[in-house]
Formats: sequence, structure tokens, C-alpha cells
Amino acid sequence: MVKVRFLGHAAFLIEGSRRILIDPFLTGNPVAAVKPEEVDADLILVTHAHGDHIGDAPEIARRTGAKIVAMYDIANYLVEKEKGITTIGMNYGPTEIDGVKIVQVPAWHSSSDGKYGIGNPCGYIVTLDGVTVYHAGDTFIFGDMKLLSELYGPIDVALLPIGGHFTMGVKEAAKAVELLRPRKVVPMHYNTWPPISADPEEFRRLVGGKAEVVILKPGETLEL
Repeated sequence: MVKVRFLGHAAFLIEGSRRILIDPFLTGNPVAAVKPEEVDADLILVTHAHGDHIGDAPEIARRTGAKIVAMYDIANYLVEKEKGITTIGMNYGPTEIDGVKIVQVPAWHSSSDGKYGIGNPCGYIVTLDGVTVYHAGDTFIFGDMKLLSELYGPIDVALLPIGGHFTMGVKEAAKAVELLRPRKVVPMHYNTWPPISADPEEFRRLVGGKAEVVILKPGETLEL
């Protein structure tokens, strides 16, 4: 069994034979379900360098010994600026780390941050214990999402931003579901702050029967 736990905003913990933490923005996150010291991980995946995504990755990596996986530029920058961490830099494409299949895929966003440099934004397709999870990162919809489904599907669950302003809104995210064809979809990156307010029930309505929409509150878990 693989468990996908929503930690708030765009942070998720995927648990199976490995513990994979994605975008652990917990400190300063008004909707965070846990504190950084309450999370353990084997791998930490970072989608881009904005503070609400890289978050507490260095601190958690130092405490747990988890490896941080990120865009090559960000990984190198982290090693230069942070002490006592191990990073694995990659770029768009597939790899396998500690038995976990990972594909770093494009995202339409920005990544420049005064603290952590630049590096392109990305999403991740993770296959753990036979379950495939797509974390889109911060992105607008793009047609090549269909290729992701064709190459790496079937996708068991897609984690998609719906908050608008910085990412897709509910309309675009619902269309993305058509392209990705996941079995289940979990909305994320909404209602953390007023600029990204969105109604997940509207998203469910727009998706219709194309996928099962699972609306998780911070701290809740989806079992696959």
C-alpha cells in the first residue's frame, strides 16, 4: 500500500517502501498540518526554488539524512549554501534513486529566488511500489501533459494546483485532467492565502466523471 498525505499548500508525503517528501513548505505555512521536526523522509523532491516550495527541505535533510532531489542548478546551489546535506541534481528526464523511479518533467512557471538562485521549475512523476503519482509543481496547463500520460501512465493520482494567480485555476486544471487521464486527482496550491482562493467543489464539478476527485484537508491521507 502507498499512502499520499497532504501536508498543506503543495507539500505531500508519499509513504511506501520509501518515504518521499515533496515541496516541504511547513514553517510559515498557515495551513501546514505538521512541523518540520515531525516529518521523516528518505528523499525530498523540490519542484522549484520559491520559498513556498523549497521550504524546510535543507533543515529536514540535515536532521533525517534524506537526499534532496532538485533541478541541477538548484541542487548545486543548495550544496554551496547549506551545510550537512546531500543533493542529487537532475534535469528533465527519467532516473531511479534508491529503488524509486522518478521522472522530472517540465512546468510552466518561474523559479528565481533571492536565497536559492534560479533553476528551471519542474514537476515529478514518481513510481513507488507499483503506484504512479504525478506532482505538477507550480504550472499552467500545457498540451504536452498528454505526452506524460502516454509515456508514463497510467497515472494513479495527479496532484494539481487549482488556485490560479500563480498557477492553473480550476478551469485549466480540469482540462489538464483530460490530458493526463489519471485515476484520481487531488487539488493543491489553493486557499493558503487570499490570492489563490479557489473552490475545490467547483473543480470536482468541472472534472465530472473523467477522474475521481479526492479533496484532502491538510493532514489527511489517500491510500492507494
